[in-house]
Amino acid sequence: MLVTCKQMAAAEEQLFSTGVSAESLMDKAGHLCALAIQRFFPCPGRAIIFCGKGNNGGDALVVARWLKRSGWLVEVRYSHGRDELSPLGLKKRDEWEAEGNALKNPTGPAFVLVDGLLGIGACGPLRGRILESASEMRRLRDEQFGTCFAIDIPTGLNADTGEPGAGTIIADYTLSICAPKTGFTCREAVNFLGRLIEIPLDIPVPEANSAIRFLFPSQLRCRYPRRDFDTHKGSAGRVLIIAGSRGLSGAAVLASLGASRSGAGLITVCVPEEIYAIVASQCPAEVMVRPVSSIQEALSFPHDVVAIGPGLGREQDQSIVRALRHHERDMVVDADALNALASSGISPVSLPANRLLTPHPGELARLTDTTGTRCEVTRKLADEWNVSLLHKGTRTAIATPGYPLELNTTGHPGMASGGMGDVLTGMCASLIAQGLNLHDAACVGSWLLGRAAEIVRDKSSFAPESINAVQVARSLGRAIFELRHDPV
Repeated sequence: MLVTCKQMAAAEEQLFSTGVSAESLMDKAGHLCALAIQRFFPCPGRAIIFCGKGNNGGDALVVARWLKRSGWLVEVRYSHGRDELSPLGLKKRDEWEAEGNALKNPTGPAFVLVDGLLGIGACGPLRGRILESASEMRRLRDEQFGTCFAIDIPTGLNADTGEPGAGTIIADYTLSICAPKTGFTCREAVNFLGRLIEIPLDIPVPEANSAIRFLFPSQLRCRYPRRDFDTHKGSAGRVLIIAGSRGLSGAAVLASLGASRSGAGLITVCVPEEIYAIVASQCPAEVMVRPVSSIQEALSFPHDVVAIGPGLGREQDQSIVRALRHHERDMVVDADALNALASSGISPVSLPANRLLTPHPGELARLTDTTGTRCEVTRKLADEWNVSLLHKGTRTAIATPGYPLELNTTGHPGMASGGMGDVLTGMCASLIAQGLNLHDAACVGSWLLGRAAEIVRDKSSFAPESINAVQVARSLGRAIFELRHDPV
């Protein structure tokens, strides 16, 4: 759900009227924010906490105290001086200053910047000391590669509209307290928000917009159920992957990796005979690779769901479109299967409802000339075509008739390389084969792919630019474990 500033303020006032104190919420929010920072940087490092004079600064001081207790070297910088804080902020300043020395010395290379300058109620251009502090944060992020965590919202971003003002903080992570704000869906806000992290607080927001949701573990765990003890490979789902062509054999391999690492029981990959030897030698050992001469032959192998399109080429367009329109099983439709549909001139509205289309923006543009924001286009086309639509991108958008529009929160810029979509196609097919509906498979798959990419970066200390799709696929097991056990 999404909330406006007015809704958030009203919900807080209603909660306070029941006897809950603002201080108790501040203490809990700050503690949870500190824990979130430490999940991404488990080895204590250096942190600079930027505090404004309002309650957002109080939240930041609670973060500072908890990081220091965990062994971080923490420096606090006040935008207006240590004495110009709200009454509650002054109390948190005193608690911070009474904290004493860190319990241990920093051991990690992390350099974290915490934005506690302004909260969601602020709007308009940054001025004076706030602008000076924001400029210093931006400089440290750019020149010293500091990682910025914004408490609730990056300073300078309009929470209701998503419009960034001059000097707005660029956050690598936004610690979204209680609920995301309506402006977070705005395209212009993406580069300022970075990765969204849920900081859950028990503040009821009855008027919240539930037509759009951001994907967080709290919503996804129940969609990915545990297996019964007597599960076997036949009951864990049969995935058929139709992919690959000369020069594009890697797409079939990556799709099989995605399916295998996300739990499919049996996986069959059908490829043209000319690339059979290459694909068979590179696929996981448990995957069955079959040389076929036609789409129809491929569809004759036992399966519960079909993933079709990655690296498939354009030589079988008519057969592909025929399968898309008439095959009775669930299908994940990607890449050249989408291109075949686009070139046929046949609208996706003619497809059965049990189709999950997974286009990136270029593929979607070949299918339609519909314009608008990412949210508007995804919602409109899913309803118009009566299919599930996974619109890839920095905020992958998923829509299905009768379901909310859902936006992914995980991932990083290192995923801007070939093959990620092929892994996702295999994952979605695997999740459908295991019993998830198409919409939930798209949501869970998108979140897991992004989280796996984060794990490769963080656990291996790799630069994001060096990460590839194979590494991401191999980290899916850890991502699944974290979805079930770790609230990130």
